[in-house]
Amino acid sequence: MPFLPLSFFVAILLIILFVGVVRAGNAGGSRNIPFLALILLSAFQAILSGLRWGYDIVDVMYVAPVGAAFVPPLVYCGVARLVHKDDHAFDWSIVLHAVPAIAIVTLLIATSWRAAIDVVLPGIFIGYAGAILNLMRRGPDALRKTPFESALPVYRALVFAALALLMSAALDLLVFLDFSWTHGRHAPGMVAIGNLIALVVLSIAAAVAVQGRDSSEVDIEAPAADEPSDKETLAAIQSLMDTRHSYRDPELNLDRLARKAVIPARQISSAINRATGKNVSQYVNDFRIAEACQLLTETEKSVTEVMLDVGFQTKSNFNREFRRVTDMAPVQWRSSRGNTG
Repeated sequence: MPFLPLSFFVAILLIILFVGVVRAGNAGGSRNIPFLALILLSAFQAILSGLRWGYDIVDVMYVAPVGAAFVPPLVYCGVARLVHKDDHAFDWSIVLHAVPAIAIVTLLIATSWRAAIDVVLPGIFIGYAGAILNLMRRGPDALRKTPFESALPVYRALVFAALALLMSAALDLLVFLDFSWTHGRHAPGMVAIGNLIALVVLSIAAAVAVQGRDSSEVDIEAPAADEPSDKETLAAIQSLMDTRHSYRDPELNLDRLARKAVIPARQISSAINRATGKNVSQYVNDFRIAEACQLLTETEKSVTEVMLDVGFQTKSNFNREFRRVTDMAPVQWRSSRGNTG
């Protein structure tokens, strides 16, 4: 039986992951192209790693660094689609995000400067990781286009993606030092295992982040001069929740809420954070859980029916938020209230 490197199996799993994410998109999920490209690129990089360290095909060293240089920009562009209100503003920046790969190709061509790749590539990863963490500095509220239901897991996945970039940069630096000190004695193991872990983490993070599907609706912000006070903002949002039950919209996100209230998204986020100490997704999910508790107590509807009625789409997110608010699972809540329907 021919020898197959571990990285080949990882590549197969990543391709299966890609197919699953695409199918979810066809069923009404997201089409975040940078994240989809990231998963495919990770599979390609895993194959290159297997060829280099499994079969000692040295020529792949001229391709792998170029592919690696595309990884951080893809992560950043995927995050940016979930954060910024105008995707079209980023069309022109595709050229700028190709600069890292162009720089690596230039260093590969200039033989005398080839060793600089070992420093430049980690620098690219660190720079983009910092830029992603900067986009995430406002917490889940930074994900303006992500439905409130999935804002927290998507936020965590993106932070993990940034940390994976930092881990990959640290690994590249360790390999560089290993070649300097021990002539690469430990490099094969570090590269084979470390890079595979980083690629898997990035791909899983991308798959989770695809939940943060961006809306195709046009964003309309209220003029800055018309921004209401925190008290007026909270009153407007409370009215939307109480009278129009806006929280029942499973696709509700910060941009959509801002359009409904005709209040800038940043003002809503700031007002809720200052007044309640919560982010907007937690604030909205509190209304959902409050109605869910009422339905579980007063009706015979199943937990799944209640979950869908109040605006959740997945049991994992519903159970997580239910426990956050009540410290109980939905079934436990119903039993404690004497309703076993």
